[in-house]
Amino acid sequence: MGIVILLIMAAGVAAMLSRKLPTAFALVVLAVVIAFVAGAPLTGKNSVLDTVLQEGAPALAATMIAILLGSWLGKLLDETGIAGTLVRKIVEFGGDRPVVVALGVLAVSTLVGTVTGSAPAAMLAGIIGIPAMIAVGIPKVTAAGTILMGIAAGMPFELPVWQFFSSALELPIPTVRGFMIKLFPFALLAAVLFVLIETRRRGVEHAWSLKSQAAREKPRSRREQLGDAPWYALLTPIVPLVLALGFEVAIIPSLLAGVLYALVTTTRPREMNKRLLRTLYAGFEVAAAPIALFVAIGILLAAVKLPGAVDALEPLVKAVSPQNALLFVLVFTLLVPLCLYRGPLNVYGLGAGIAGVLIAAGVYPAVAVLGLTTSYNQVFGVADPTSTQTVWAAQYAGVTPQQVMVRTLPYVWFVALGGFSVTAAMYL
Repeated sequence: MGIVILLIMAAGVAAMLSRKLPTAFALVVLAVVIAFVAGAPLTGKNSVLDTVLQEGAPALAATMIAILLGSWLGKLLDETGIAGTLVRKIVEFGGDRPVVVALGVLAVSTLVGTVTGSAPAAMLAGIIGIPAMIAVGIPKVTAAGTILMGIAAGMPFELPVWQFFSSALELPIPTVRGFMIKLFPFALLAAVLFVLIETRRRGVEHAWSLKSQAAREKPRSRREQLGDAPWYALLTPIVPLVLALGFEVAIIPSLLAGVLYALVTTTRPREMNKRLLRTLYAGFEVAAAPIALFVAIGILLAAVKLPGAVDALEPLVKAVSPQNALLFVLVFTLLVPLCLYRGPLNVYGLGAGIAGVLIAAGVYPAVAVLGLTTSYNQVFGVADPTSTQTVWAAQYAGVTPQQVMVRTLPYVWFVALGGFSVTAAMYL
């Protein structure tokens, strides 16, 4: 039965890769088929309808709310001009120094990446940042990669990501936070190295972005004409982070505090109601796709945790999972490409189900699985040509996602290696 379930999973991966089914729908179909193969009844305890679908669908509800609030805050950063102002100030400061401009845009991307992920984060930092970098001679692929590496550097502190791994792996937030803090130095080092090394490949200087040039040429006193946000509003991205990381405030209240701070510092009282509702509704549009995916992931996790599925998969998974710390690092580092192209180790796809099996079967402690999945997530978030942020950044810069993958993959592979090494040293 275990082999049959693995074959079903392989068929699911093929369906996602070939785009026969959208990822969310493919995961739900996989979950239902796995449940039936594992001998689950239609209704009752450990059943398809009551356990897999009814209980699985809202299992990641806290993550869905966090994603919505992060999307809402991202929309506010866009509409109020906070994100654009941060990038413009960096461009003004960097002038015609490509490395300084790129490092500045990287810093803003990292900051934005702590608030929201995926394409919205890339757009917030990249709409101004990518043209500004290209205008000073940075190659197009490097400009797109800088945005993505910055977002990935901020990802260890992205609060919705904390909530996702906490809910999916049934770990307390402090445990997730503790590992993310250890992962951050690897992500930051890789991002800085990417900029320092890749900016040596000189591009063709041109004035592609009128916005970025205007930001450098116009005097600071024309803040209103540029649409700059006030200086104190620029602290908005760090408000949720300070509350969650420094004061250990729960994630949803921390994100709500960031929303409130952005509104109060940028909006006149008589306009606050309209802006609040407008950005909230826009946030729903951004959050709809990931929320649908998290519903599907919850259903898949419920299916692979059914007793019949665990009993069937446990001997197979234990037989192929390395227990030696050195082998653990070596094997999972070599398997990094399997999280690309929506592969079986992509945590926002079948990888979530595999993580659930590893925990349910007792192959690794849950915190070790956390180390695996978060490390793979750093690769997926930058180098996967099918991820929305990679596609957007590449297309906006005028290159292909595959070109971005080739250039960024060595750096995020290093991040994954660092994550696996920390995991093996501390939890195995």
